[in-house]
Amino acid sequence: MAPPFVFPSSLRDLERDSDGDDEPSLRPQNPVAVRALRAADLEEFVKGTSFDLSDKELFCIEEQDVFDRIYSLVRDFTCLPPALKFNLVETLRSNLSVLLPNIDSLSRASMSSPSDGVPIADRIASHRNALKIYSFFLLSVVVAEESAADSCNGSKVAAHGRKKNPVYSWNWEAQRGRIINLIANSLEVDLSLLFGPGGADEQYLSFISKCTFVLFENQNMLKDEETRNGLCRVIGSIATKHQRISQTSASILYLIHKFDFTVMNLAEAVAAAEKRFGDGSLAISLIREIGRTDPKDYVRDSAGADNVGRFLVELADRLPKLMSTNLGVLIPHFGGESYKIRNSLVGVLGKLAAKAFKDVEGDSDAHSLRLRSKQAMLEILIERCRDVSAYTRSRVLQVWAELCEENAISIGLWNEVAAVASGRLEDKSAIVRKSALQLLITMLQHNPFGPQLRTATFEATLEKYKEKLQGMESPPENDELVNDSSLGEVIEGQDESVTDSCLSSSQDPTIVDITNLEQIRALVASLEAGLRFSTCITSLMPTLVQLLASSSASDVENTILLLMRCRQFQIEGSEAALRKMLPLVFSQDKSIYEAVESAFITIYTRKNPMETAKSLLSLAIDCSIGDLAALESLVSSLVSKGEISSATVTALWDYFCFHINGVRPVQSRGALSILCMAAKSSPSILSTHLQDIVDIGFGRWAKEEPLLARTACLALQRLSKEDKVKLINTSSRLVYIETSVKKIQKQKRKNDRSELTAVDLQADTSKNSEAQGINAELGLGATVDIAIESLAEKAEREIVSSSSKKNLIGYCGPFLTKLCRNLTLLQKFPELQASAMLALCKLMIIDAEFCESNLQILFTVAESAPSEIVRSNCTIALGDLAVRFPNLLEPWTEYIYARLRDPSAPVRKNAVLVISHLILNDMMKVKGYINEMTVRIEDEDERISSLAKLFFHELLCNQHLKDETFYNIMQFLISSIKKDKQMEALVDKLCNRFAGVNDVRQWEYISYCLSQLTFTEKGLKKLVDNFKMFEHALSEDSVMNHFRSVIAKCKKFAKPDLKACIEEFDEKLAKVHEEKKEQEATTRNAEAHKQRIGSLDGLLVTKKTGKDNGQSAEEETSEVIDPSTDRNSEDKEKMPECSDSICPEKSYTSSTFTESDDDSTEVQSVRTSRKGVPRSRINKMREPEGLEDSAPIGRASRRSISGFLVRKYFVDYT
Repeated sequence: MAPPFVFPSSLRDLERDSDGDDEPSLRPQNPVAVRALRAADLEEFVKGTSFDLSDKELFCIEEQDVFDRIYSLVRDFTCLPPALKFNLVETLRSNLSVLLPNIDSLSRASMSSPSDGVPIADRIASHRNALKIYSFFLLSVVVAEESAADSCNGSKVAAHGRKKNPVYSWNWEAQRGRIINLIANSLEVDLSLLFGPGGADEQYLSFISKCTFVLFENQNMLKDEETRNGLCRVIGSIATKHQRISQTSASILYLIHKFDFTVMNLAEAVAAAEKRFGDGSLAISLIREIGRTDPKDYVRDSAGADNVGRFLVELADRLPKLMSTNLGVLIPHFGGESYKIRNSLVGVLGKLAAKAFKDVEGDSDAHSLRLRSKQAMLEILIERCRDVSAYTRSRVLQVWAELCEENAISIGLWNEVAAVASGRLEDKSAIVRKSALQLLITMLQHNPFGPQLRTATFEATLEKYKEKLQGMESPPENDELVNDSSLGEVIEGQDESVTDSCLSSSQDPTIVDITNLEQIRALVASLEAGLRFSTCITSLMPTLVQLLASSSASDVENTILLLMRCRQFQIEGSEAALRKMLPLVFSQDKSIYEAVESAFITIYTRKNPMETAKSLLSLAIDCSIGDLAALESLVSSLVSKGEISSATVTALWDYFCFHINGVRPVQSRGALSILCMAAKSSPSILSTHLQDIVDIGFGRWAKEEPLLARTACLALQRLSKEDKVKLINTSSRLVYIETSVKKIQKQKRKNDRSELTAVDLQADTSKNSEAQGINAELGLGATVDIAIESLAEKAEREIVSSSSKKNLIGYCGPFLTKLCRNLTLLQKFPELQASAMLALCKLMIIDAEFCESNLQILFTVAESAPSEIVRSNCTIALGDLAVRFPNLLEPWTEYIYARLRDPSAPVRKNAVLVISHLILNDMMKVKGYINEMTVRIEDEDERISSLAKLFFHELLCNQHLKDETFYNIMQFLISSIKKDKQMEALVDKLCNRFAGVNDVRQWEYISYCLSQLTFTEKGLKKLVDNFKMFEHALSEDSVMNHFRSVIAKCKKFAKPDLKACIEEFDEKLAKVHEEKKEQEATTRNAEAHKQRIGSLDGLLVTKKTGKDNGQSAEEETSEVIDPSTDRNSEDKEKMPECSDSICPEKSYTSSTFTESDDDSTEVQSVRTSRKGVPRSRINKMREPEGLEDSAPIGRASRRSISGFLVRKYFVDYT
């Protein structure tokens, strides 16, 4: 009898000694070096081994010789040729497949006496040994082959030019699947006879489990369905049938945390184990292990939390009942910090609510318990809509949408979910708003109230059924109220009947003949719920219009989809809201444009031609000017794409030509407008009905609809050149022809004048050029300009008034002035006041004197007129007058700013626009009234607030902004910040701005803003931490002064322990400031020295005849070019000529002082290069020799002092 086989930790461990174990085990004694065999010998060796396995008994593998040979082949399996691999694997697999049925027969043989005389115990031992050996070698082959295949993948990528590696040309995938499934079959066989009542050998199960989980880490192998199913069966059998739950759970959780691709497969394995063996202990163990995990661990391992969450959702989808009974251990994780786990738990609740409570088996108590459990889960989902994480809030809304699709939400809960989704439309996160919009779309699509959700229809039908219910109800003492929650429980499974009743009642307002009191009560409750849902959706229209203007493309796209769904269900206001999307056609975002175009096609063009034409012309009639431009862009684009068919164009012509009964002139005009839009991309559309455009557009219908004539003119402008020529040749009574003739005549006269002017100018070219040159030298050009300006002013005055004669406009001036001053009369007639003030403003803009005399009445009316139209017109006129006569309007600046306080929003909006235009174009000074504009940032009108913010953005971007203006603005803005957190955040942001700015002016502005902040201890710490950000800017005195003010402000309110830190920071600032100043001074001195060297490079010093004079001149010259000279030192005062001749004026000459023999001081000029220097200047710079002592010194000193003052002023100014 062969010794028992003991599973090693690895294949090659079989060759090692048994370390003196008492019990012998089957080990290889004489392994063969297969790699050293020749091909022929190797083939013969493999065939011989396979023959022995096939020819002998199944238990021959216990024989030492056979065992050694098989071990040698398995050890070097990867180096075998494909044919030999197949031969060996097929032999081992077939033997094991034959062995498994013998195990069942062995149990029957054990009850009878053995026929062959072999004791039953030996037979059991042989079967056990053979099962272990075959399983060991087959799994070792699978692991080795997969390892070799993985290592070979890299070489295959490198050698991509070869089609296929011949080593792996055999069908290994099929063999692998068969082996894994055979191992799974062996585990499902009753092994109690082989291993005893205690179960299978622990080493045997451990080895199979280890190999299985190692293979599970191979993603490519899991793609094979047969292999994947076999591995799942192995896991389920080991965990459930052989009671290795804890070890298997640990291995599964390890795979889940480390390999995301195993999640779905492991969930399938756990679910398959429960279904195959009817035991959910593995799933329960995993759920409890996940529930017992510390929530902080999931925060640290984000990827693992994501995988665990997906596993829970997959498990809930496959085992909803089991998950629902063990959900309590997971609920505490809703309080954890990992939003991924919370997201997964939300998904689990959604799966359970949809699947765990579908069956209606059991008694009423069990049914009631299930309903209460479901209600509790749904309440948790509603609560999670207010989660702190946007991802979780978004996931909850997605789960609600899934429940809507599964019809898992009762009518009693429907409106509560709709209210939650409506509130989330104003969420600060775009992903939450997107999910809320998609949820509302799904709720509309799957609503249980019918295809029409008009509020009026619901109200009428509900009123009728309430009257019928009141007539059928019993006395009040026996009356039972039905609320929404009870309705959800009573009619849980009766959604279809209620929906059908509601459908019929919505489509037909007559009362359906229902005699059952309970059905009528249920229907009334359903109608009330439907009315609330319709009202909820209707109330969302203003919010949806706002979302159309969102900066997020997903908001816009989903809002359009929701509005289209609302229009489908006839929600009030949806049609008007959809028209607000038309301007979005000009969006730069391609996805938004495509969404608008797709919605437009769906709503207006995907109908029969007549309905499409009617929809388009109705849209054109009701559109504003801005919407017309958007509509034109859409229509022309759709015509070019062929989305608007020729049949639709024909229908439009029928409407325009009154070929359809009941067409009104305004509809004809709308049809022509759409045709003009279509003609923008296809002008040929108008060519077939030229005469109709003329006859109808300028005929009797134009008297009833004046805009029809205007639209006809627009159509004539859109004609192609050929059509215009054709029209001119065939028609003689068009305004178009008359206008064209006038234009031609005007152009001809202009050409004639230009020809005459050209001849005259050519003849007088020489004379004019000479005259212009003389006038320029005498300064007569300015006189001509003054004369022209005087004539222009005189002409302007004569337009309004004149002393001798008055023209027609001049007569109107005094009349308008007198009329506008009669406020009592104008207040009775607001339209007269509007026209009179408008005419007065037009005259005021012509003449300065007339404007000045009427400014007071203009400002009075702008402030006190009862009509906001008059005040708006006056405000706009003030802007034009400020541009025309800025000096006249400058004293009235305060009253212009006062228009920002007007109670009317349109007036304030116009005031913001006017003042923004004036300030940004340097036509008005900011002064101290800018606070009026800052108040408009918080205006109740969103449009005005946006304009004010845009104004300050443009103002701060203006490079010509004065310091005082900036300081006034920022002081007011910063003073409005009250919260410490906002102040601390500003410290960080302002310090970071230093890093990206190299402009000294910007440094000053940023440091000024810091000096205006109120620093807390945390804010001061942030300032100290960001020292590196603004260190380079401390070289500027102005910047340093602002930081000193910060330090001084912090010292006033600092605690004693904080004052030491402030003092240390102050010293650090001062030290860096001095270092930066020294560095800059050194840099300036180096640049100045470089300039001096360049200036003196070409100069030649004239030497006097005399030894002493020559030595003196040489000493003085060397003193001038001394590189150590500093402009602020005492040596500079001893050399005034350096300041005059070299430093400030960068002259090309230099004078030096010399001592003569008679102790007199004289100035000696150096010979210079005169390139680029006038002769007169050089002569002035030289001084004659032999002058008295005082004269040359005085002149040089005066030049030196004046140069010093120029430099000093320049430095101070800059």
